[in-house]
Amino acid sequence: MPGTSSALETEWSLLRAACSTAGSEARLDRLRSLLGSPIRWKSLSDLAGHHGVQPLLCQALSGVDQVPQDEMVALKQSYQTNLHKALFLSRELIRIVESLSTSGIDVIPYKGLALAETLYGDIALRQSGDIDLLVRAINVPRIKQVVRELGYEPHAPLSPAQERAYLRSGYEYAFDGSAGRNLLEVQWAIQPRFYAVDFDLEGLFRRAVTVTVAGHSMKTPSSEDLFIVLALHAAKHVWGRLIWLSDLARIITLRELNWEWIGVQAREIGIVRVLRVTLALANRVLEMPIPAAAEENLPEDPAACPLVEEIEAFLTSDSTYDVESFSYFKLMLRLRERRSDCVRFLSRLIFTPGPGEWAAIRLPQPLFPLYRLVRLSRLAARLVRG
Repeated sequence: MPGTSSALETEWSLLRAACSTAGSEARLDRLRSLLGSPIRWKSLSDLAGHHGVQPLLCQALSGVDQVPQDEMVALKQSYQTNLHKALFLSRELIRIVESLSTSGIDVIPYKGLALAETLYGDIALRQSGDIDLLVRAINVPRIKQVVRELGYEPHAPLSPAQERAYLRSGYEYAFDGSAGRNLLEVQWAIQPRFYAVDFDLEGLFRRAVTVTVAGHSMKTPSSEDLFIVLALHAAKHVWGRLIWLSDLARIITLRELNWEWIGVQAREIGIVRVLRVTLALANRVLEMPIPAAAEENLPEDPAACPLVEEIEAFLTSDSTYDVESFSYFKLMLRLRERRSDCVRFLSRLIFTPGPGEWAAIRLPQPLFPLYRLVRLSRLAARLVRG
């Protein structure tokens, strides 16, 4: 595969097979065939951890007699560690959601535990990281007060003026808890404003459905909204982890998915190419058939093909994207099919200051508008260095 070290080609293929949506018999045959080759188990474990698929790898290899006993023990230990963290996060999620609900604040858990329960049917089958909540921007100050009483403090505190600006231009607040840093993230937008994807979050709240997480009912995005939201999240990170494609592949295979609605939304906000690249990557990496309805409502895009090749090579390599680099921003522009969205992206990127500018220079509140000049100067300096 492009970008894959020949030394890890078998290990990468094992991960792909473990995450495949193919039938159990076909997947088992594929795994047994791959296990006939020498396996670098430490490299496989590290690769699985990096891509967030250790639990899926453990599940896929359980009962396969070709796996050495000590390696299976190590996989099961990793699975148990993830299970314990998932149970802890479940307790915290329930505590946070119930406290916010009591305060009259609507929140929608997504990714993480809610996603594991919805798509995999088991909170332990998705590698646990943090708690992600979609919220309304207007509620963020109250949410900070509620979660502070539960032991959560902002990871990077902002001044009142900075917070007002950040609620307009940013999209998430991270909180540290007693059990770790960035344990809770609340998001009032799908991406930062400069990405120029003006997604209707209020509509997402209206369309939310009820799911059960660890025995407690709570809201989560509809399958159609979830596909769009997760595709945008993966695109923002250049689809850099296999678990993101695994999640999306499982949504794509849902028979009741309304592709006509997804197509309409994608055209309205200008992300047809993002979704088309997502479909192609899930097809190439996880051998997931693209539904006919998806083909009809998200038609082929000649500009998507080279992007898929490039991103697949990145996904299967050891490299990482510098999300502050000009090559990254150029890629984000190539992912948009409308010139108007590219213009909005560039103008917002250039003229929207953020935490980096606020940390670089301390300006009194009356001079806060001058941070746009600070933003321009920092971008110019980066251009000269690059």
